[in-house]
Amino acid sequence: MKLIIGRKNDIFLIEITGKLQLFDSNELKELILKMIKKKIEVFILNMKNVQAVNSSGIGALIYLASTAKKMNLRMAMINVSEGVQKAFEVTKLETYFPILPNLHTAVEMFEKR
Repeated sequence: MKLIIGRKNDIFLIEITGKLQLFDSNELKELILKMIKKKIEVFILNMKNVQAVNSSGIGALIYLASTAKKMNLRMAMINVSEGVQKAFEVTKLETYFPILPNLHTAVEMFEKR
């Protein structure tokens, strides 16, 4: 897995490439926790290039989404690949995560708040 971080104003974009599995999911959680400690409050996870996600990866995403809710942070996923979307549907999590179609829509939503 590879993580690329970008920024637009106060919105941070994390582009994930590869497979989101056990060790990779821990790396993603650690990155987000470091960002939270730095008072970063808005995250967008670009899932376009995520080829696969297993139960550890889904667990990490659930952890991040629940942490964001508890801490009153804003998080969204964009460009969710077909394979990841199917994993969300199988696990009945497609409505748990804030999923938006693209970066423009996510940025627009966060800038309105």
